[in-house]
Amino acid sequence: MLVHSKGARRAVRALFLVLFLPLFALPLLVIVAASFASSWSGALPSGPTLAHYRDLAQGDSLRALVTSLVTAVTASLLALAAGTWAALAAQRLRPRARKVLDALFMLPVAVPSVVVGLSLLVAFSQPPLLLNGTPQIVVIAHTVLVTAFAHQSVTAALTRLDPAYEQSAASLGARPAHVLWRVKLPLLLPSLTAAAGLCFALSMGELSATMMIYPPDWLPLPVRVFATTDRGALFAGAALAVALMAATLLVLLAVSRIRTKASYR
Repeated sequence: MLVHSKGARRAVRALFLVLFLPLFALPLLVIVAASFASSWSGALPSGPTLAHYRDLAQGDSLRALVTSLVTAVTASLLALAAGTWAALAAQRLRPRARKVLDALFMLPVAVPSVVVGLSLLVAFSQPPLLLNGTPQIVVIAHTVLVTAFAHQSVTAALTRLDPAYEQSAASLGARPAHVLWRVKLPLLLPSLTAAAGLCFALSMGELSATMMIYPPDWLPLPVRVFATTDRGALFAGAALAVALMAATLLVLLAVSRIRTKASYR
C-alpha cells in the first residue's frame, strides 16, 4: 500500500468499508434477499420461498438467460476480432489517422446506447439488409456497443508490448503472418482475454439499445428483468437479476482463469 503507517492504513480500510458497504454491497444483498422472499413489509424480508428460482429454472426465464449468454458470447467474440484487427492495423497509421480511428471506435460509447439502437433500427429496416425483427440485429447492436472497449484494451496492450520480440522473430526470417500468430498474439493473450471478459459483462447488462430492437422470439434476460419488475413482480425480478449476476460472474471467473494461465505462460 502507498500508506505506510498502521493508523493511516486502518483509516483507509475503514473509509473503504464505509463507502463500499452502502454503495455496492448492500444493494446487491438487498436484491439477493428479495429473491428469496414472498413479501417485505418490515426491515427484513418475510415469507422465505424458492418459488422464484423454481420458475426461473424452466420456461421463458431460462430461455431468456440462454439468449443473453448466446448474445453476449457472440458479440464479445465479434467485438474482440474487430477491435484487435483495428488495433493492429492502427499501428501502421500516422498519429493523426490513428486518432481518427480511435474516435470512430469510441463514437458508439460517446452517445446514449438508445441512439445506437434507433440508428440500427433505421439502418436495417429496408432491403437488402432487412434485419429488423431478427436476433442478428440484437447481436450487431451489442457488438457495436462493446467493440470500443476491446479496441482500447488491445491498443493499450500493444503500446506496452516490447517490439524486440517481433524484431527478433523477423530478423530470423519469420514472415509477418508467422510473427503475428506465433509471437504477437500469444503475448497479447492476457489482454485479449481481459477484453473479452469486459465485453461479455457489458453485453450481459445491456438494456437501452436492446429495448429498441429485440424481437419477441429473442428476449435477453435484462429485458425480462425490466418487464417483470415493471409489472410489479419485484421478487421474481430480483431472482432474475441474481441469475443474471451469477451467470456473468461464473463466465468472468472462467475467463480470469484463462487469463492467469496465459500470463503464466
